[in-house]
Amino acid sequence: MASAFPTHHIIGQNFISTLHRSNHRRPLGGPIRVAMDQKSSYWASINDDIEVHLRRAIPLREPFSVFEPMHHLTFSAPETAAPALCIAACELVGGHRHQAIAAASALRLMHAASYVHKHIPLTDQPRPNSPPRPGPTFGPNIELLTGDGMIPFGFELLAKSDALDDAHSGRILQVIIEITRAIGSQGGQCTDMGNGSTRMVGEGKGGELHACGAACGAILGGGSEEEIEKLRKYGFYAATIQKMSKMKEGKKNREVIEEMRRLAFKELEHFDGEKVEAISIFVNV
Repeated sequence: MASAFPTHHIIGQNFISTLHRSNHRRPLGGPIRVAMDQKSSYWASINDDIEVHLRRAIPLREPFSVFEPMHHLTFSAPETAAPALCIAACELVGGHRHQAIAAASALRLMHAASYVHKHIPLTDQPRPNSPPRPGPTFGPNIELLTGDGMIPFGFELLAKSDALDDAHSGRILQVIIEITRAIGSQGGQCTDMGNGSTRMVGEGKGGELHACGAACGAILGGGSEEEIEKLRKYGFYAATIQKMSKMKEGKKNREVIEEMRRLAFKELEHFDGEKVEAISIFVNV
């Protein structure tokens, strides 16, 4: 079983400062580029499959007081790339999509639960800085309980995965541990990347969830310990690049993104080139 990363408490700004002070500077490798429409269609097909799986798992049925809030709150939460990374990583190490679809759906539920808890309507008035949410609201009590219920339901989807032979059931258990750590006490922390200068820093639980998703996909696809850890790091780099690309900090920010992109592609050097092209879309922003 893959061990969790060693974790240390340092803040994001320390990571950026450390990266700029690093003497470990190698030329930036040119990112792998393919036609955007080809890769976009790959990611779209993954997200479509995850949504179909979840809609089958959370149908609108009786008792409506339970399933309507869960159905609506799951699909109204903003999408995250962590579930898609899970499936892409599984396929990258030679696995098949059906092996990771339950884990990807569970990750989507965990993200939705976090979003629901963060944006519970505490009063009839909209919360400051809270984005508008389409569709009905169900009140703070129902939304709190529904968010709580999404988490065990995600683990239930994993436990009911198809083809639970001895080998696959061991991988499912490993994935449950990974997800529990990502959303629990270890979420949002960071790890020493082992190159003497660069560290990964959890920006909330988003980066940790992406790292977890990529690692879970590699586990379910039968990846080696080395492949699991490489994809874990790739997932975290990718999430951080996505977040930093939305910030407006000029040249310094762009330099950090390029360095992180180089490090992300370094983690993919081990893998098959054609499959790397598909997963690389997430760091080519």
